[in-house]
Amino acid sequence: MASSTVNRWLRPEVYPLFAAMGVAVGICGFQLIRNICINPDVRVSKENRAAGVLENFTEGEKYSEHFLRKYVRNKSPEIMPSINSFFSDPEKN
Repeated sequence: MASSTVNRWLRPEVYPLFAAMGVAVGICGFQLIRNICINPDVRVSKENRAAGVLENFTEGEKYSEHFLRKYVRNKSPEIMPSINSFFSDPEKN
């Protein structure tokens, strides 16, 4: 029984599915750990939960303004800017 299941799912055609599912589970796990460990609104210990609503704006801003957001802020929202400008500005070419 077990060998037929293994033979059914361990085929080369199924490897991309395993890769996609592995990436999705990895992203979900990363976000879960990030929120539990770093998010100022999540309080796991009983002492921190008893504190109630905290006015910690600086800590919240530090959490939301992470490295990737700072890096992408001044970038153009294009994937291939040279190809986009080639097709959108025919006078330059």
